[in-house]
Amino acid sequence: MKLKLKLILFFAVFGLLISCKEKPKKSEMNTAEIEQESQQLQAFFDKVYQEDLEDSPMMQTQIGLKTDYGQWDDFSHTKYPKDLEKAKKRLTYLKDSINVNALSKSEKLSYQLMRRELETEINDYKFRFYDYPINQMGGYHSSLPAFLINQHRIDSVADATAYIERLKGMQKVFEDIIKTMQIREKNGVLPPKFVFTKVLEDSKNVITGKPFSDSKENSVLLQDFSDKITALEISKEKKKELLAQAKKVLKENVQPAYESLIQTLLDEDQRATADHGVWKFPKGDEYYQNRLNYYTTTHLSADEIHKVGLEEVDRIHKEMETIMKKVDFEGSLQDFFKFMKEDEQFYYEQSENGKAAYLKKATSIIDKMRSNLDELFITQPEAELVVKPVEAFREKSAGIAFYQRPALDGSRPGTYYVNLYDMKAVSKYQMEALAYHEGIPGHHMQIAIAQELESMPEFRKHLFYGAYIEGWGLYSELLPKEIGYYKDPYSDFGRLTAELWRACRLVVDTGIHAKKWTREQAIQFYKDNTPNAESDCIKMVDRHIVLPGQATSYKIGMIKILSLRAKAKKALGEDFDIREFHDVILTNGVVPLDVLEKLVEDYIEAKNASAA
Repeated sequence: MKLKLKLILFFAVFGLLISCKEKPKKSEMNTAEIEQESQQLQAFFDKVYQEDLEDSPMMQTQIGLKTDYGQWDDFSHTKYPKDLEKAKKRLTYLKDSINVNALSKSEKLSYQLMRRELETEINDYKFRFYDYPINQMGGYHSSLPAFLINQHRIDSVADATAYIERLKGMQKVFEDIIKTMQIREKNGVLPPKFVFTKVLEDSKNVITGKPFSDSKENSVLLQDFSDKITALEISKEKKKELLAQAKKVLKENVQPAYESLIQTLLDEDQRATADHGVWKFPKGDEYYQNRLNYYTTTHLSADEIHKVGLEEVDRIHKEMETIMKKVDFEGSLQDFFKFMKEDEQFYYEQSENGKAAYLKKATSIIDKMRSNLDELFITQPEAELVVKPVEAFREKSAGIAFYQRPALDGSRPGTYYVNLYDMKAVSKYQMEALAYHEGIPGHHMQIAIAQELESMPEFRKHLFYGAYIEGWGLYSELLPKEIGYYKDPYSDFGRLTAELWRACRLVVDTGIHAKKWTREQAIQFYKDNTPNAESDCIKMVDRHIVLPGQATSYKIGMIKILSLRAKAKKALGEDFDIREFHDVILTNGVVPLDVLEKLVEDYIEAKNASAA
């Protein structure tokens, strides 16, 4: 027995020594061996991407594919442990089977990013039931209908049938979502009370109108399906048949799905409280730090982020006071805020004409900026960009503006959505900054360029690091000023209000989730420190509450990009080229801030070496 035990220990240690043995350096390998390692890594990346793509019918649709077109993703709680096991196996393969020494610089970056993604997924597993699957910002009750409306194209009868299949499948999807909501509540994770009022209304909106009632108006999904099949070049009889099938499924599958969700929400609402921060969860402080790390890609604490926010609010207020003097305004900054909020010259009218005028002007701002891109960028996107209003069924609770990426095959352009529900929340003086952030040179430039990079592994085109993405968006609001835009001082004030808004986010997000601020206290901070409409302040605070940490990414990311640019300018002097700097930022895809810093440092080193 003792001999057997000794043999087991010997082979265990021997195996460990072999696995820990240093892999050969690149200088010790021949060309064929190096090429083999490169091919092995690329094959692994391709395998991972294809597996994830096959596992997500919705992702297939998002990138323009029509495989599994009638199916939804798996929303069940049983998928979490399967994904965890898959991530562990992938990480083990990366560590044990890939010789990093043999890789090129770009391959090492891809290796590093894949490893980081897998480690994060494994480490975050303990918090898998900490979010709110139904919330007013992008909960499944509204995002699934929005997915059908905006991303499920109908170009054939087969596509229409797939749409109907997805309508039918919503019943199973909501059964799975409800189960995960119930698990969350058992674990002490329940949305605060105000959330239920908002999501109940949105859920009811989806099953309002035909065929759910005798209303003269179609429901949003029936209207969308009807509009799409009307455009098909098929017989009237076939259109009538498809429409009848859709109505049947809407009544028999979609309506029960939403009614079940509504009942679950009404039930949970009875036990919801007015505590808004995640500090109320078991291990809530640990979870919040996890979210800050995730969204900022730093290890800054809540206190450190709060302090940065207060300092930035103070700095921007001073810059605003300079603009007040420029326009000869007499009074305090608060008086100026009140003037900007209330004066009719700064707003389009609350009407269809007003909304149309806003969309037209926003499009012209983007078109004008597009004509000057050569001055700032070497690499530019091929994908088109369009401006659209947020759909009526979700505009009441959706954010002010957001961007939807284009399809990889060019079948769908990038889309800048602006919420025109309350025209007082989308002022004329903030139009430029908003269009630059969401469109060009903001999210559209960054996301479309990343998608179009041919040399990059596919998985990197779909990575998400909030500090990089939103940091670039906020940086893109400032960039046009540096080439002569924002000529109107009120518009420049609008740029500052947008930056101020993001600085306040640092204060309020940490205030709610780390310092136990009340919802009312958080709303008041925005009202006291920004010129934004009260409805805007309320929506933002409610966003902080359901997406802890997310809103801190913007300012932290922008500060980092500006500091890296300053570093490059100082190091390179007259050799600094803003277009080259932007190429470094944009042509490596989405990366964490520490990786971005290393890329800029490598650029500086290479540029100096070239000059020498």
